[in-house]
Amino acid sequence: MANVPEMFGSMVFNDKKMQERLPLTTYKALKKTVKNGEPLDISVANAVANAMKEWAVEMGCTHYTHWFQPMTGVTAEKHDSFIYPVDDGQIIMEFSGKELIKGEPDASSFPSGGIRATFEARGYTTWDPTSPAFIRDKTLYIPTAFCSYTGEILDKKTPLLRSMERLSSVAVKVLHLLGKTDVTRVTTTVGPEQEYFLIDKKVYDKRPDLIFTGRTLFGAPAPKGQELEDHYFGSIKTRVAAFMNDLDEELWKLGIFAKTKHNEVAPSQHELAPIFETSNIATDHNELTMEVMKKTAEKHGLVCLLHEKPFAGVNGSGKHNNWSISTNTGENLLDPGKNPENNLQFQLFLAAIVKAVHEYQDLLRITVASAGNDHRLGANEAPPAIISMYLGDDLGAMVDSIINGGEYKSALKKEMLTGVDVLPDFKKDTSDRNRTSPFAFTGNKFEFRALGSSLNIGCPNYMLNTMVAEELSQFYDELVNADDLETALKALVKKTLTEHQNIIFNGDNYSDEWVKEAEKRGLCNYRSVPEAFEHYIDRKNIDLFVKNGILNEPEILARYEIELEQYAKEIRIEALTMVEMAEKNILPSVISFVKELADTAIAKKTLSATYSVYTETTLIETLSSECEAFAKKTEELKRAVENAVNYRSDSLTLAKYYRNTVFALMNELRETGDSMEKKTSAKYWPYPSYGEILFGV
Repeated sequence: MANVPEMFGSMVFNDKKMQERLPLTTYKALKKTVKNGEPLDISVANAVANAMKEWAVEMGCTHYTHWFQPMTGVTAEKHDSFIYPVDDGQIIMEFSGKELIKGEPDASSFPSGGIRATFEARGYTTWDPTSPAFIRDKTLYIPTAFCSYTGEILDKKTPLLRSMERLSSVAVKVLHLLGKTDVTRVTTTVGPEQEYFLIDKKVYDKRPDLIFTGRTLFGAPAPKGQELEDHYFGSIKTRVAAFMNDLDEELWKLGIFAKTKHNEVAPSQHELAPIFETSNIATDHNELTMEVMKKTAEKHGLVCLLHEKPFAGVNGSGKHNNWSISTNTGENLLDPGKNPENNLQFQLFLAAIVKAVHEYQDLLRITVASAGNDHRLGANEAPPAIISMYLGDDLGAMVDSIINGGEYKSALKKEMLTGVDVLPDFKKDTSDRNRTSPFAFTGNKFEFRALGSSLNIGCPNYMLNTMVAEELSQFYDELVNADDLETALKALVKKTLTEHQNIIFNGDNYSDEWVKEAEKRGLCNYRSVPEAFEHYIDRKNIDLFVKNGILNEPEILARYEIELEQYAKEIRIEALTMVEMAEKNILPSVISFVKELADTAIAKKTLSATYSVYTETTLIETLSSECEAFAKKTEELKRAVENAVNYRSDSLTLAKYYRNTVFALMNELRETGDSMEKKTSAKYWPYPSYGEILFGV
């Protein structure tokens, strides 16, 4: 077994290595930048770059790359070697502060939402010194932000960094108002739980739909799915355990706090959970985790699927975003303490979050909207598309007492009595968990459960940070000149919770009754990407980001265009993949099977007129009818995709067309195809079945 403490962070240019390799003045200057957000001098950058390069070369590196997160939904990297020519055709290994700080990828080849034309190619990556560099595959990876030549943001990281600074500055002002003058910085922390599927690569290679789209576009249910509930937390299979062990080691080397691993609900589904980190580092580490998962799976002859819904009929994969706020003095601002009814600071921050989630519920829904996640939300396997908050019985009672003026006492932790002498009794939590809630309070944090498994967590977190910062800013303006701060604060908390209590719901979010109740409360219910993103550019949302300095209006409009175009493209690829699978393999295979049935029937009749061919005839008639319907639906789908060109007047119109017309036809085609799979001999059916895929590892 590897020495984990020695292994941990061995491939990271972390604080320990910086102390060892940097001059003390340089180290202190860099730490000021990291801790307090102070600008970085070029002389410091040069010293850091040289130390990074020396360490990386010692570790066997020959190249470096600026690693960034464009609007593609995946990370990007361009590798440059350290070599620098000198006299007599020789080289030295060089890396300057300028090269550390700035890179120049081609901005026109990444999604820009119209901000950059094809001929306007220049873009810049710039070093994020708050996220440590690391080594992978003999290359030094430098986490960076990405912008265009004209300064517009083209990535998912910069808005997160800006939102963290904005929330910190506002929260510090509020805390100073409350007497916490020793607080100089407030940070948001995140712990993203990552769900995924593992399947055999040999099976994966036989499924064009998995290869091109990440999900199965055809597939009849296996005789067994997840109904026995025997996979969740079950014994981990040998091959999967070997993958998980390797994954842990690779992540630990990269300084990623991989903590928990277990089987999830669906067959072949698993989960990895890390320990909390600062939001931007957690985002970098989650992107890195997903990449390492895929590469580690390859070494074991497996494929890691991160699509939100790879298989119909079993649970898809999400990513629970555990979000909290802490001060540089070590205080968790979402910790209620033993007596939350007297903790006015906690009540104020709680009220800000309640108000933020209520007023910007549409943004929280939008930030988890994707073609893949549309399959999960509201499907009784994930939170619904309706955003609400769960506070639990204890905090719920406190909020009710604030609103209605009733008496409240903190719920004491009660003993859990097992009734078995040899089993120890223990104290249970004051409230239960609610796994159906999209945004649930879980002790000293909020768990945003609606994220899809492939999502970049930077997006929901910068929106969450920004909306909370906005509410805290309004609270500060209202309280700063109060004659009696405590009285004004209590009044503000009561007023806020009273006006925004409709967002709080502690019941079953899966129930039909809640859908009706949510409508009465005026909560939004956007069931698909086009429905949700139509509201992304509502005036209040544009004003939120512009006012708080996160994005300007052209950048917001660009993101609106990018997301809707991405959605239309993904549905188009899925539709074209279905057509190809149908025409090239499924139709010919079923026709061949029908021919064999007919030949069998003829042979039986030739042998004896008394032989019954009822079974063959019935199956021939059923499959022939379905085959004809399948062919017609395939042609309809093909024409629908071709017809999409008539709806390109704007991105929203096109996205709606793909959702309402193309996607609907895809579902019809799949239904017929899956019905034929159930009746067609496995010898003829061209693709591995759900049983082979889900139970083949």
